[in-house]
Amino acid sequence: MNKVEICGVNTSKLPVLSNDEMHQLFLRLRNGDQSAREQLISGNLRLVLSVIQRFNNRGENVDDLFQVGCIGLMKAIDNFDLEQKVKFSTYAVPMIIGEIRRYLRDNNTIRVSRSLRDIAYRVLQVRDNLANKYSRDPSVGEIASELNLSREEIVFALDAIQEPVSLFEPIYQDGGDPIYVMDQISDEKNIDEKWLENLSIKEALTRLGERERHILTLRFFRGKTQMEVAEEIGISQAQVSRLEKSALIQLKRQIQ
Repeated sequence: MNKVEICGVNTSKLPVLSNDEMHQLFLRLRNGDQSAREQLISGNLRLVLSVIQRFNNRGENVDDLFQVGCIGLMKAIDNFDLEQKVKFSTYAVPMIIGEIRRYLRDNNTIRVSRSLRDIAYRVLQVRDNLANKYSRDPSVGEIASELNLSREEIVFALDAIQEPVSLFEPIYQDGGDPIYVMDQISDEKNIDEKWLENLSIKEALTRLGERERHILTLRFFRGKTQMEVAEEIGISQAQVSRLEKSALIQLKRQIQ
């Protein structure tokens, strides 16, 4: 995200327009001057650049995000109304973000049907309209009534366009080892005690301290989450995470 050149554009030399210059260019565009449109696009590319910084942890190609953001910028320029007395950046940023989010949803690794995505986009649009109208977040029932859909269809459509979360996404860190999403998930399949039938593992477990052995038993043989283990033995989840990792390292060494 620290590239100087994006899509052949030297971002270190992007122009900056004053409010008066923006106003005059929009007046010229209103009268059909297409060169004013080009100047407005060029003069607001820094806006696109600032928006795509918000998406720098998605693993997406920066050039692709910049191009999609420029599409949102052009839509904002073409639809901006000077009579609304709103700063262009205030109007443009949500449109740029919306365009990027649509791109990310459409290119999601989990394929969602076009009809379901269309419903989800309509839901998001109606939700924003109702939020502006009532100055609060609308309920699912209000959105469903507006679209003449069931509450279940609304929830299902919104769930379908949610981005998948990595099991290795950190959700907490207190300065020590981070706690990941996978640490919050219990696995009932691990109740099966086939592992205990392996003599080498049994022997290695007996060489661990009582608390470490108890933690591994709860986590991997009874399928409990780290939070559940922490509550049962009376320590913090961060401590459980550290003890668990340490015990697994010891276990691996003893088995080898």
